[in-house]
Amino acid sequence: MDRFSSLKLFVRVVERGSFTHVGRELGIGQPAVSKQIGALEAHLGAQLLSRTSRGLQPTAAGLDLYESAIRILEELEETEGRIGRKSVKPSGMVRLATPPALGRMYIIPKLPDFFERYPEISIDISASERRVDLVRDGIDVALRVGALPDSTLIARKIGDLHMMIVATQAYLEHHGTPVSPTDLRSHNLIVGQTQGAVQPWKLNGPDGVVMLDPEGNIRSNDVEDQRAAVLAGLGIGYAGRAMFSQDLDAGTVVSIMEDYAPEPSPIHVLSVSGKRMPQRFRVVIDFLAEICAREPALRLTR
Repeated sequence: MDRFSSLKLFVRVVERGSFTHVGRELGIGQPAVSKQIGALEAHLGAQLLSRTSRGLQPTAAGLDLYESAIRILEELEETEGRIGRKSVKPSGMVRLATPPALGRMYIIPKLPDFFERYPEISIDISASERRVDLVRDGIDVALRVGALPDSTLIARKIGDLHMMIVATQAYLEHHGTPVSPTDLRSHNLIVGQTQGAVQPWKLNGPDGVVMLDPEGNIRSNDVEDQRAAVLAGLGIGYAGRAMFSQDLDAGTVVSIMEDYAPEPSPIHVLSVSGKRMPQRFRVVIDFLAEICAREPALRLTR
C-alpha cells in the first residue's frame, strides 16, 4: 500500500464526505476509493469513517489522522516549493459558517476574485444564524457577529458591524420620529432574538450607555426577516448598517436617533485551536478580513 497516496485520498474523502464524489473527481470509481480506504483502516487497525445522515464522517481516530495528514501534506508541499523555488498554491476544501445575510451580501459576490487567486480551493458554505459548534459540526472557519463567550477557539477580530436605529420615511411620517430612548416606548419595535432570547438594544447616549429591551408585535431570529419588517413599515429596527446599505442609498429608510448611536457589534473569525492551521484556512480568513476592511459598514473601529 502506498501510504502517502492513501493519506491524500483519505483527506479528500473526509473533505468531500463521499466515496462516490471522490471517485468521480479522480476518475477511478467508487469501489476503488472504498478499497483503498479499507486497506488504510486495516493497516492502522482502526475504523476511520462512519456513515451518518450527513454522509461519511470521520471517527475520533479518523479526525486525528485527518489533522495529522493535513500537517504532513502541507509541510511536504511547502518543502517542495522551497526546494523547487516555486510557489505552492493552497488547495482543498474549507467549510465556512457565516450568518446568511453577510454571506449573501458581502462574501458570495467577492468569491470570483478569491477563486481567481486560489483556483484549487473549494468552499462549502453553511449559512445559519445559529452559533455552530465548529468541532461537532465539522466547520473549519466561522464568521461570527457579536460578543464571544470564553472558549478554546482561535478568534481574530476582523471588523465591526456598525449598528443603527432605522425606519422607513412612511413609518416616521405616520407615527412621528423618536429622539430619545424614552420616545421609543411609544413605538412598535422590531424585536430580534437569539436562541429564543430577546436581543437588547445598546445605545450610546450623551449621558452614557442606555440598555433597552425592545417591545413590539413582531419578533424574529433572522436579520433578513427583521429587515423585511422594517421595509414593510411595521416598526423601528435596530440593525447593522450593512443590512440596509442599499436602502439607505435609495432613501427608502433613514437612520434616526444618531445622538444615541448603537455600540458596534464585533465581527470575529473563529477556527479550531491547538493545531497547525492549514494554508487554505489562512487565505480564507485573510479574504474575509479584506472584505471587512473594504466595506465601511463592516470596517474595524479604530
